[in-house]
Amino acid sequence: MARTKNNVTIGPLHDIRILDMATVLAAPFGATLCADQGADVVKLELPNGSDALRGLQPVKDGVSLWWKVANRGKKGITLDVRHERGREIFLKMLPSFDVLIENFRTGTMDKWGLDLETLHKANPRLVVLRLTGFGQTGPHANRPGYARIFEARSGLTNLTGEVDDRPLHSNFPIGDAVSGVFAAFSISAEMVRIKGNPAEKGVEIDLAATEALFRLLDFLPVEHEQLGLVRGHVGNRTSYTAPSNMYCDRDGIWFTLVASSDSIFARLCRLIGRDDWITDPRFSTNPARVENMVELDENLSTWFASQEIIDIEALLTAAGVPFTKVFTIKDIEQDDQFKARNAIIRLPDEDYGTLPAPCIVPRVKGRDMPVPRTGPSLGEHNAEIFREFGLTAEDLSALRADGVI
Repeated sequence: MARTKNNVTIGPLHDIRILDMATVLAAPFGATLCADQGADVVKLELPNGSDALRGLQPVKDGVSLWWKVANRGKKGITLDVRHERGREIFLKMLPSFDVLIENFRTGTMDKWGLDLETLHKANPRLVVLRLTGFGQTGPHANRPGYARIFEARSGLTNLTGEVDDRPLHSNFPIGDAVSGVFAAFSISAEMVRIKGNPAEKGVEIDLAATEALFRLLDFLPVEHEQLGLVRGHVGNRTSYTAPSNMYCDRDGIWFTLVASSDSIFARLCRLIGRDDWITDPRFSTNPARVENMVELDENLSTWFASQEIIDIEALLTAAGVPFTKVFTIKDIEQDDQFKARNAIIRLPDEDYGTLPAPCIVPRVKGRDMPVPRTGPSLGEHNAEIFREFGLTAEDLSALRADGVI
């Protein structure tokens, strides 16, 4: 339950401490979502700053903007756990944390002398979340995993693309984001369990990104087994409802529209002057419309192509037909709905003053969460965090000279 302290609301995960030693995006995004909800998250990096996210675009003045917003709300330390002294410090730290997040290839932590038994000897209540492409077991457990790999292998990518053409990836690693959401959910679920009973022990969470994406696709296995269908890519249409497609006005402006229920479809028919479609056996039910979607879409596309978007929007809004123009980030920044809900917040940043980022999701009535700061610079909080574990300035200087921090 969120509480208010010094007139600042703290989130429901305020008493959870997470050590995030994962790299790039999927697992760290899960930690960031927890930080958004009040968790105290410490980001652990190698001293050389080799996390690939620090080099991914967008980059400005040699600084990764993506890093700053993706790791918001975290404190940052450097520590090489492969070094004997680094491993000693790491194990000394673990009793102060509830959760450890890592995303190295299966068995990597074991090779470093940080197997699960060792971790739980240091902290028996520690929840260890391991996020990999394929999981800790199975013939592909040791394969590297990146978003596009598990998007394609999960069956998701095969659902996107034009008919009789190649499958298409999104211009964003959606697989990383989905996996991160599953990570945050998994952590929250385990914290409910372990915080409610002092006798509960820590566990290993084996989160496979491919399985996280496959979990979204409920219909694929049942559709294949019961109907013998293998769903593929059908452009901007869908295989399960119609009309549901992307259309273009006469000036080349694209918008998406869904009129899957019979009542909404009837309203669409009336506004374009095709009342006869309401009782036409080709279009009167959703299964019939799916069967005849090509003909239906050709007619709709022709009509919309003769209109201006401003008139289309007015007609569809008045008729209660779900639609939207395809938004760019410029549209989002100017949109009244996004503005009304302050969907873009400004994160305090040491380099740029503030940086824009999506708001904390979800919103809870009566709870105003503090705005997180951007992700930490390399080793920014070394002195603050390591001081907790008895390390002096002289210790840190010596560790830095040895490449441990």
